[in-house]
Amino acid sequence: MTETTLDANRLLAAAAEVLDTEAKAIAALADRLDDTLVESCRRIIDCPGHLIVLGIGKSGHIGHKIAATLASTGTPAFFVHPAEASHGDLGMIRREDLILAISNSGETEELVRLLPVIKRLGVTLIAMTGNPDSSLARHADLHLDTSVDQEACPLGLAPTASTSAQLAMGDALAIALLDARGFTAEDFARSHPGGKLGRKLLLHISDLMHQGDELPRVPADANLAQAIVEMTRSRLGLCALVDDEGRAVGVITDGDIRRHVEEIRDLASFPASRIMSRSPQTIDRNELAATAVELMQQKRIQGLLVTDEDGRLVGALNFQDLLQAGVV
Repeated sequence: MTETTLDANRLLAAAAEVLDTEAKAIAALADRLDDTLVESCRRIIDCPGHLIVLGIGKSGHIGHKIAATLASTGTPAFFVHPAEASHGDLGMIRREDLILAISNSGETEELVRLLPVIKRLGVTLIAMTGNPDSSLARHADLHLDTSVDQEACPLGLAPTASTSAQLAMGDALAIALLDARGFTAEDFARSHPGGKLGRKLLLHISDLMHQGDELPRVPADANLAQAIVEMTRSRLGLCALVDDEGRAVGVITDGDIRRHVEEIRDLASFPASRIMSRSPQTIDRNELAATAVELMQQKRIQGLLVTDEDGRLVGALNFQDLLQAGVV
């Protein structure tokens, strides 16, 4: 096997030229944005069904991504492979749906073959092509022009600038729709419950807090031995002292015990209230878990007591709980 000698300068120059070519291709799309995009958005928003994305080859890969972006930003969408559509998957498309067909040439055989069927269904067809005079563009109800002056591939063969333009136009369409729908970060989180953003925006304190028998608490007049037993049992590194109405009057942490260890002679006779922190930091159970992270970092503490709407103690959590939940 012959060893290839790499010219670093030539490699970097080639890579930079690709980026420059693709950047120019994407920038040129802005001058073509007109009422066609606006009407496309209007029809998609008014569509009672789904937006079906079609594409084959590299345009198919781009179509998959565009469909995923649309679906995650408030527009019900999914991808259908044109070849599979001709063999049964066309049944996935209903009259109330809308089709976005992607092809750089606009003459992709598998797509053009579907045009008569699409017309019979009466489904609105939006074409995204690099050729406004192509069969796909001419038969579409609306056409989004993604033509490029040249591909970034020096051979002019591999779809590069053209697929970048398609992807950018798809993102432009998705974000325009997001804005028109008033789609929020909370909406995004609901469709991404497994992601970090979803956990930050959807998880509440009540979802994570230790409560019931897991809540470390003792009466306000308890001795330190009782408090330590509760702290050890719960493994939260803290114990709340509560009054007769169930409100926290103080909290003891591992650190409090270490700081006062020289004063303590008999745990069973030493009042826990003597070393407790009064007016402990609390958080409402309905707050977002992300708020607890901010509060702990701001106050430089490792745990929080959780209260209900009436200020009564209902739970506790520490920083480890937030780490395990993926909020941090």
